[in-house]
Amino acid sequence: MTFTPDEKAVNHLNETARRLSKPKSEIVRDAIEEAYKKSDRLSDEERTRMLAFLKEYAKRKLPTRPSGDAARQIEEIRKSRRIGWRPGAR
Repeated sequence: MTFTPDEKAVNHLNETARRLSKPKSEIVRDAIEEAYKKSDRLSDEERTRMLAFLKEYAKRKLPTRPSGDAARQIEEIRKSRRIGWRPGAR
């Protein structure tokens, strides 16, 4: 594999290797590892857009239902789990 960095990158590589007293190959490996770790993070633009969406979503009035309905539904789910999913188990 061959890479041709520009002059600025070469100067940064040389300076970093000198400052850290490390081989240039190690500096390149470390830089690639750091870039890889950051590659799955959101960009500032994406983060700002998603936060704006969440703020707007949080302002919405969510539908509610009586707590008894939810309690009954949860109890039905728990009961079905105790019984299992075998045919004719109910």
